[in-house]
Amino acid sequence: MRADPRTAPLLVLGGVVSVQFGAALATTLIPRIGATGSVTLRLAISCVLLLLLVRPSVRGRSRAEWGTVVAFGLTLAAMNTAFYSSLAHLPIGVAVTVEFLGPLTLAAVRSRRALDLVAVLAAAGGVVLVSGALDASWSTLDRVGIGWGLLAGVLWAMYIVLSQRTGSSFDGVDGLALALLVSTVAVAPFGLASAGSWSWSWSLVATGVGIAVLSSVLPYSLELMALRHLSQRVFGVLLSLEPAVAAVAGLVVLGQVLGGSQLAGLLLVVAASMIVLGSQVRPSSSPPPSGDGGLGAG
Repeated sequence: MRADPRTAPLLVLGGVVSVQFGAALATTLIPRIGATGSVTLRLAISCVLLLLLVRPSVRGRSRAEWGTVVAFGLTLAAMNTAFYSSLAHLPIGVAVTVEFLGPLTLAAVRSRRALDLVAVLAAAGGVVLVSGALDASWSTLDRVGIGWGLLAGVLWAMYIVLSQRTGSSFDGVDGLALALLVSTVAVAPFGLASAGSWSWSWSLVATGVGIAVLSSVLPYSLELMALRHLSQRVFGVLLSLEPAVAAVAGLVVLGQVLGGSQLAGLLLVVAASMIVLGSQVRPSSSPPPSGDGGLGAG
């Protein structure tokens, strides 16, 4: 699919579906090789696949372009490590809710229309309901896990900014391929330190490949292309579908059943996303400036 202002939201939706089914698959891997091991395996396989497919050019790059790639790669490594670490301490619904505070806050800060603010509020309520956070006893939750989740949220907001900047600086997904190389190098020492305790098997490798494709290669590529045509606030609200799709992935992959309040939250999230989608597909819509108020590409 070719990216333009009309199709960009569909690319985001495709990335949301892909990453959440990848996350459901990852929940089966973290107990086996740990958070850093899972991140290392995922990023390393993603890096190899994308480098083979894209073969990015490294010649003629400016210092600013390399700085963007390095920052993007380090953010990818830190974001994934923080989120997987939060999953080691928290229920997945609560972890996703805490993490989502990052892009949701970015969307609210960048909003300029009353309708967008309504969508952000609806998405916030939906995220809380879908996650089941209201049913959890916060006094019993691990503070370390909450800290990791909050850090993942901050890094997720940074990821949105740097992904847009990388997409504006590099053709295709060259910048993403180079960023994944940086992230793999950054996280590898921590993952390899725990490799001795791994129980290697073909199923482990196959699971790693599936997570790499679903959680990294496909969604990051789609989001990078979409962010060339979407503002950060629109992208942030569209990401509110993450918990809703995660609930569906949990039902399909893990057999998790949604409760009544979660279904209500799902409807709120979908409504918020439809508001934003509607504003994007009108004929009068035009792509946002690449800088988007100074936060995007310069």
